[in-house]
Amino acid sequence: MEYVLETNGLSKQYKNFKALDGLTMHVPKGAIYGFIGKNGAGKTTLIRQICGLQKPTVGSYSLYGTDCTDREIAKARRRMGAVVETPSIYLEMTAEENLRQQYQILGIPSTEGIAELLELVRLSDTGKKKAGNFSLGMRQRLGIAIALAGDPDFLVLDEPVNGLDPQGIIEMRELILKLNRERRITFLISSHILDELSRFATHYGFIDRGHMVKEISAEALELVCRNAIHIEVDDTVKLAAVLEEKGLSYTVLSGTEADIYGKIGVTELVTLLAERGCTVASMQERDESLESYYIRLVGGDSDE
Repeated sequence: MEYVLETNGLSKQYKNFKALDGLTMHVPKGAIYGFIGKNGAGKTTLIRQICGLQKPTVGSYSLYGTDCTDREIAKARRRMGAVVETPSIYLEMTAEENLRQQYQILGIPSTEGIAELLELVRLSDTGKKKAGNFSLGMRQRLGIAIALAGDPDFLVLDEPVNGLDPQGIIEMRELILKLNRERRITFLISSHILDELSRFATHYGFIDRGHMVKEISAEALELVCRNAIHIEVDDTVKLAAVLEEKGLSYTVLSGTEADIYGKIGVTELVTLLAERGCTVASMQERDESLESYYIRLVGGDSDE
């Protein structure tokens, strides 16, 4: 698999505080990678490192296969766009003027692409309206337009929907999906709004205290989080035999516990197991969300 970003044992020490602790992560090309962790877990530190704003204390990272110590890393970094914390926009300028300013900073001689960018982020009708009078959602979209000015194929977004109203959240989601599907842009998105992230992320990385706890694809996570009946019996071998006969999917967790996927009547299952001499100790439905999975991984409150 080809990775846009890889980190290997990445650590960042600030006097007595370790913001990153041996972080190893992999962002596949074409992915929408949800980067999840509590406040202070190290998400923004990682983003600052790959943007070249900080250097690692120990470990390394690579962009498009170029190591961070390689002199070519600056060239690889030009393939990135980022909106970190708050969008870097000039509030006294219009959307078009902001983009013209960014083109000048990047040394792009032609401004032909500005109209297309404004159309892409749905700001083409803002005219002479100053960015200071934009809604928060409009400012966020302008920030993404500015990040796209250099035609990157990797976008890093730090809390892109934080503070947005429901309509703004929907517009941001649609924009991310559009850029990913039509322009094949890879995303690294730090967010604590897990329900929203679960609507479009293709991969996840769960970080806690600067360390990667788990990386998992959306497909694998869906299997883990799908509806199930958690059952405790005195013999899962006998349970498995009954479930095989019924054509049900299941996962044996131990000698006495299993998860059953699909629908089956409780009375029917208990009766079939009793006929095999298998006793049921307990049964309960389990429907795990991204939020509950996260809490199970790292503990505590998922709200950052």
